[in-house]
Amino acid sequence: METRLLGPAILLCLVGVLHAFAIEEKGDVFKRMACPAFLMFDNAAYLADMTFELPCNCKPEEVSSVIWYFQKNVGSHETTVLTDFAGTVVVDSSHIHTGSDVLKRFSIRMFSLIVFRAQVTDSGHYLCGTKKGDFFYGYDVDVQPTKHITVAFVDRGQHVQDDYTRKLFSLFTTFWDWTRCDRCGVRGEQRRIGLCYIQSAQLHPRYRTAVPNVTSCGSRAVPANIQRPGRLRRPEVAIRSCLTPCLKEEVPKEGVQAISNVISKLGEKPWLPRVPTQFHQQPTGSGLIIACPGARPEHAVAWDKDSIRLYRSRYLVGVNKSMRVFIDHGNHLHIQRVRVSDRGTYFCWREGEMVAGFRLSVIYQHQRRRTLDDPETFYAVKTIGMSYVLISIIFIVIHVCRCCWRVFRCPART
Repeated sequence: METRLLGPAILLCLVGVLHAFAIEEKGDVFKRMACPAFLMFDNAAYLADMTFELPCNCKPEEVSSVIWYFQKNVGSHETTVLTDFAGTVVVDSSHIHTGSDVLKRFSIRMFSLIVFRAQVTDSGHYLCGTKKGDFFYGYDVDVQPTKHITVAFVDRGQHVQDDYTRKLFSLFTTFWDWTRCDRCGVRGEQRRIGLCYIQSAQLHPRYRTAVPNVTSCGSRAVPANIQRPGRLRRPEVAIRSCLTPCLKEEVPKEGVQAISNVISKLGEKPWLPRVPTQFHQQPTGSGLIIACPGARPEHAVAWDKDSIRLYRSRYLVGVNKSMRVFIDHGNHLHIQRVRVSDRGTYFCWREGEMVAGFRLSVIYQHQRRRTLDDPETFYAVKTIGMSYVLISIIFIVIHVCRCCWRVFRCPART
């Protein structure tokens, strides 16, 4: 008995030693990296709807928790505190909604700040410090918009944007690596995200960059006189076709296969989905947005409706202005003005593997009374009001012109 317990006991001791060593290594990170005497800002660029993490790379050993601050501009009196004042904020990222305030979309884990589904308004300065206002480390974050993003389909011979060079600066696109093929066993697609960067010798020296004199177009390091051209250049995405074989599935054991054969002979097996499937009912005429579970905007995500492949070359937002069904750059599937023909099972691929299904049933919407809170009612009232104002202005102008014409044409009677 003692011999049997000796092996697990030694293993547990080794795990404890390794765990202690890992904690010591984590602490040594702050010992090895001294905080700069003058606060600098590291540049970081992301695409909207992405999740990013900012580590607090240095802090004094006696500081056990950090406070994160957000400033739109350096020295601004408007400062947002992103913390619970204990440095232990942890949230469930599945409950984060796009467009919500940054105070509802952040988390602090091991001194690092995590911002979920970043928006363009999240661009600015992030500072790691203490309650007293002592700052250790800073970031200059540039979140570039996905609206009006430039798309290039490589299979059609389309090319990315050319570099834009002037005397004081140059604008260009820096591309990330190609994503994995979003499907396996059939034709899939790969995506490559490109962000706007600028090269200039006039950048502010307080901002640190990976390459000298190069920073993202929305960085606060860019002088005011050359900021406008950088804002006009859009981020871009390149898309190409790919084909990747699927991984071999595990063959069921002989006993399990035999039981399955017996069940199939006795009667038909019940319908079982290939992947976890969610059932949903949607009324006609409404809008629907479907998200792929566990997927982020930087992941390779694809959508199918039953056996129909919804390729980005046809269904990416912006390909056609009159699109009713499309995929946005955050990998969400949009169905506007739902019709009966939209019912079916929508499958989601993530990183080359089918991971989820969404079985949609369409029902007819019963008539209901409109309220002033409805977007349709608000739009109708706004349109009618603007039309009334326009007609009133035209009516007044016509009568003023007639009066002036009569005054100048008919001489005054003496």
